[in-house]
Amino acid sequence: MDGMFVICIALTVAGSGYAVAAALAMRGFSLRRAQSAASFPSVTILKPLHGDEVGLHVNLTSFCCQAYPGAVQIVFGVQDPSDDAIGTVRRLMAEFSDRDLDLVIEPHERGPNPKIANLIGMQARIRHEVVVIADSDIAVTPDYLCKVVAALQRPRVGLVTCLYRGAPDAGLWARLASMAIDYHFLPNVLVGMKMGLARPCFGSTIALRAETLRSMGGFEAFVNHLADDNAMGERVRAMGMKVAIPPLLVAHACPKRSAADLLRHELRWARTVRAVRPAGYAGLALTYPLPFALVAGFFMGFGPPALALVGLAIACRIVLQVQVDQTLEVPARRLWLGPLRDLLSFAVYLAGFRVSVVTWRGDRYRVRADGSLAPLHHR
Repeated sequence: MDGMFVICIALTVAGSGYAVAAALAMRGFSLRRAQSAASFPSVTILKPLHGDEVGLHVNLTSFCCQAYPGAVQIVFGVQDPSDDAIGTVRRLMAEFSDRDLDLVIEPHERGPNPKIANLIGMQARIRHEVVVIADSDIAVTPDYLCKVVAALQRPRVGLVTCLYRGAPDAGLWARLASMAIDYHFLPNVLVGMKMGLARPCFGSTIALRAETLRSMGGFEAFVNHLADDNAMGERVRAMGMKVAIPPLLVAHACPKRSAADLLRHELRWARTVRAVRPAGYAGLALTYPLPFALVAGFFMGFGPPALALVGLAIACRIVLQVQVDQTLEVPARRLWLGPLRDLLSFAVYLAGFRVSVVTWRGDRYRVRADGSLAPLHHR
């Protein structure tokens, strides 16, 4: 018990210090340093879809409204001929009849990863020299393509990916989902990058040259991976090229309607992170000072020293959360939920060590030790 008590105090103090360091990393993050593109090569955007998600029309519209001087083709893909997303795509094709929009309906099974299987079906429609893949729940600003292409033109860059922030719908669970992104994911990635510990590549954006995609073996090379985005980044690095992250944040829609919806998504994400970086996932314990302060307080009988320890953890996390809100330029109306979000995130973190089955787009998969997927059930 004494050893556990000491460990909890140490993790509280270290985690509080980490929160302040993460706040400094957020403060140093600028969205105003993007370079201009030297030229504007033609671009194919691939949008794998599944269902008419909340906000799908708005998200897809943001890709149709790019202020990009070069040719842009957008390919939407579904696997089910009765997918509700088809109606949204047809509506977009009518609204943007002057744009090069295409729809692929490819029902053939091509492997356990549903997103990559969808992309394989879309692959033959790629016509241009730059390929951009972005998840269906991402929204972007009109200068997005210009900034991404500019980053891809830097020396030795083989792939560009983007950090993202949460964009919640109304409701408690949606707000908590966005807070997990803004208060945990984003600062943790920035600290990891600053320390040289993170090698991120995210499905929010993967931009690369078509010839690079072919050299990687096409999308078929990643169909068994749970973390397909990370696998693509690692493949590019293995080819001797760099993964660039421009000073650009895209918006990740957070339409969570229930606690179950929130937990399914976050448990899959936790299992993905653990599959990609097992040691790094274990080290995330340092980012949760409040739970350890509460455990230490329990051992201390919640007297004045224990309350001071809990207060330290909460205060340092609030410092980080205030800085995040200032950097993202959002009103600080959610700080009162910060302790609840921290405790919920810690519970998901612990569960991530035990989870071996995840739910993804209605289907269940067992995650093998190497991070590959084994389907358990299909509808």
